[in-house]
Amino acid sequence: MPFDQDPQQLLDAVNQVMPFGKYKGRKLLELPEPYLVWFHKQGFPAGKLGEQLALMYEIKLNGLENMLRPLLR
Repeated sequence: MPFDQDPQQLLDAVNQVMPFGKYKGRKLLELPEPYLVWFHKQGFPAGKLGEQLALMYEIKLNGLENMLRPLLR
């Protein structure tokens, strides 16, 4: 997903609320890394949410989470 072309997509992903599961209601940036690793192994859901979860996985994997915290609404 080309977030470098549209910063709004990054902002939206950081603030997206998890719509189901154990962490329903939590913003994607605040999901625990092991949960995202589990999705990475099992397969991310199809569509926009899956792309956003994959992005959060990469952000956490690369230690960029704290840099993006100021974007939380």
